Amino acid sequence: MIIVYHENNKVIGVNDGIKKLSFSDKNIAVTLFEIAIAFPEELVIWCHSDFKSNLNVAEFHTIFHHQKIMASYNPFQNSFLSDAIGYVEESPFLNINKNVIYPTWLMSSSVGGIHASVLLALKEDVKVSYNLDYFLYSLAKLAMPHGLFCYSEPQLLCGIKYQNKIHKNSNFILFRFVKQHYKTRWIFLLFLNFLLYKNRIALLPLFYSFLYSQRKLKDNLLEKIDVQSTKRVVELGTVDVIIPTIGRKEYLYDVLKDLAKQTHLPKNVIIVEQNPNPDSVSELDYLENEIWNFDIKHIFTHQAGACNARNLALAEVKSEWVFMADDDIRIDKGFLDGVFLKINQFGVNVLTLACYEEGYSFNKKLEIQMQWSSFGSGCSMVKKQFLEDIKYNKRFEFGYGEDSDFGMQLRNLGTDILYFPNPEIIHLKAPIGGFRTKPVLAWQKDVIQPKPSPTVMLYKILHLNEKQIKGYKTILFLKFYKKQSIKNPIRYFSNFKKQWKRSLYWANQLRNQE
Repeated sequence: MIIVYHENNKVIGVNDGIKKLSFSDKNIAVTLFEIAIAFPEELVIWCHSDFKSNLNVAEFHTIFHHQKIMASYNPFQNSFLSDAIGYVEESPFLNINKNVIYPTWLMSSSVGGIHASVLLALKEDVKVSYNLDYFLYSLAKLAMPHGLFCYSEPQLLCGIKYQNKIHKNSNFILFRFVKQHYKTRWIFLLFLNFLLYKNRIALLPLFYSFLYSQRKLKDNLLEKIDVQSTKRVVELGTVDVIIPTIGRKEYLYDVLKDLAKQTHLPKNVIIVEQNPNPDSVSELDYLENEIWNFDIKHIFTHQAGACNARNLALAEVKSEWVFMADDDIRIDKGFLDGVFLKINQFGVNVLTLACYEEGYSFNKKLEIQMQWSSFGSGCSMVKKQFLEDIKYNKRFEFGYGEDSDFGMQLRNLGTDILYFPNPEIIHLKAPIGGFRTKPVLAWQKDVIQPKPSPTVMLYKILHLNEKQIKGYKTILFLKFYKKQSIKNPIRYFSNFKKQWKRSLYWANQLRNQE
């Protein structure tokens, strides 16, 4: 482990935990690359001199449990980059929960670390900057989609209180960052949002950004770095499978047969069968008529709704792990073994697996394991300990957003959600079956129909910041114009404001429900 201490964007000392080391260049980013060349097998730590006595060195082996982890911690009130970045990015990676380890590319110069092998892999493609914060932001933003796992990690420091210092944000830096790390159209949208919501004409920052070109990384730069986590996340290796179902008897049977062929057998399969017809009975006769090599817990309910069904199933889970499945998927016999291989390799507690329609174009598939911005309720494996205090929010029932909301609940518990391209799940997307009646939601009778859907708005109110919601509003306004019937822009603008207001109203009604 090599530690670089810095102050005022200059290196003031380097040591290996025992003795001082000499590096000539005072530019911190250049020094980090020099260290990586000299010590290619080491963990490289940076730390501001103010936090030297607070370095929690004893926890570093737990934090950096494999080589593709980059972690930092910002103990200050705000970040180096203005929160107006929310105007152009809607991801969950911006709103950091500082009390737990949390996925984000918002790195901090206060303290952090990265393995030398990652720096060496990125050395020719990541530009150095005089400002360490800008360099770290850029590196993380570029490398995160390529398989670098980036976190805010409070355990990097110990015995430190929340700092009152506030970063002085620059609109010039913000526009430059957006120009270099997003598609060009986003700087114009950023300019528009400044005009709409801040009443500011940011012409100089806009023009300044054109001095810089977009940054990109080549594909597969990090692929040669071996990953083998030292974190032990599997003790028993037992797994329960939960499956909500409604009117898909034949498809569910195929899922059960696939589970019965697994080389790593599930211990329990929990099926929640729904049929809102009060006179109905279960149609799943094969659950009793056939012998299965796992225990089946069958719950039959007249209450329809995926949120309710999954909550009923989660309450019955007994095993160490839970595979959350759909009733119309197909998996090969080595699927669960393959999932546990990934769990052990990356030391992960939650993973969402690739789930595609049969015959889906190979060229369109995501082939890189990465931090995931969403969550798949029908294609994920979750460690049971993270499911004990959360459940699906029934305010989202029959709407949109319950998966994303559940994912945010998991992140706020201090666990990341990783996406893996394999083992793969085939999603048959079976036709809707069974006795189904589409519920009439309260806002469907509204004279002014809300836009967006109130459940979509609810998710954004619960989990996004003000800038992100306003940025989404601008995009929705522009995209929806060509899809609706009012072509007079003034009338459209007036009507859109009314629809947005109704969406906010109904979202808050949902939020206040018991």
